[in-house]
Amino acid sequence: MKYRKSIFVSLIIISTLVLLSFTMEEKKSSTQLESYSNGINALEKYTESIGGTNVVFNMILLPAGEFLIGSPEEEANRKEDEGPQKKIALESFYMMETELTWDLFELFIDTEKSALVGYSSDESKVNADAVTRPSTPYLDPSFGMGKINYPAISMTQFAALNFCKWLSEVTGKLYRLPTEAEWEYACKAGTATAYSFGDNVEDLDEYGWYWDNSDDSYHEVAQKKPNAWGLYDMHGNVAEWTMDQYQEDYYVSIQDGAKNAWRIPDSLHPRSVRGGSWDDDPEALRSSARLKSDRDWQKRDPQIPKSFWWNTDAPFLGFRVVRPAKEMSKEEIEEFFSLALDE
Repeated sequence: MKYRKSIFVSLIIISTLVLLSFTMEEKKSSTQLESYSNGINALEKYTESIGGTNVVFNMILLPAGEFLIGSPEEEANRKEDEGPQKKIALESFYMMETELTWDLFELFIDTEKSALVGYSSDESKVNADAVTRPSTPYLDPSFGMGKINYPAISMTQFAALNFCKWLSEVTGKLYRLPTEAEWEYACKAGTATAYSFGDNVEDLDEYGWYWDNSDDSYHEVAQKKPNAWGLYDMHGNVAEWTMDQYQEDYYVSIQDGAKNAWRIPDSLHPRSVRGGSWDDDPEALRSSARLKSDRDWQKRDPQIPKSFWWNTDAPFLGFRVVRPAKEMSKEEIEEFFSLALDE
């Protein structure tokens, strides 16, 4: 990362707590199905709405299939941890159309905004309220870079996972982080090139925000072209958490043809991050490029009081969620989060 600490400190000093006021309307969580078409593929998507608020987000259904995880040896700027390539089979799943934005994330981290959420049942409310969460931020968590339609940033993977648990309680559906395999499959969208749009790095400006065009800041989501499956900002803007433990030689251990591969974490660090960010050079935005989390990201928590488990010194880091296409029972959802959060 090229991020300069002096810039970051300045942003913290000038940032103040900004509580967004937004119009709320009473309604239950709901979905609206429609078809997405970008001229290349036609994929089903639905809109999820959060009861009691005007917050909505889109989820796109990605087809089941096989792909080669990792990059070929001849790919420019390839790193050793991107190989050897292995065939992975994945079941169909939904992925969030954009990176997760502040309007949704603040329903989880801001006590006042969270109180506005409408639930389908008293049990759902009790369970959602019981999910561990951070204290309401004292400073503007966007560090002055923008909130409305901007990606949420600077959370730990632990915070992202607990958000997913909370969202699952609110909606009654399993929302979680993608695995590394799911993330790369979604990013490539059926391609075998360095980027989802091809190998020509000169085209990157049309698809992503990175060091040369970002002006030292993240940007609103969905301002660049999507990939062939309609997913925005898979290259750059903010890097994205996955569910996996980072293991440099992980692909060596994967059997060719493995189904739904997931490197289950067994230690706090490092965890796997994908996509590159506004703070990176083009090679870090390649579809197969991998980044491991760093303990230094938590060395200086920007929040006061300190929240080691929740916040990072990483304004280039966010996430998006996925949801299995197969419906999950309440018991299966509980079992998943027990494993993912080591509860």
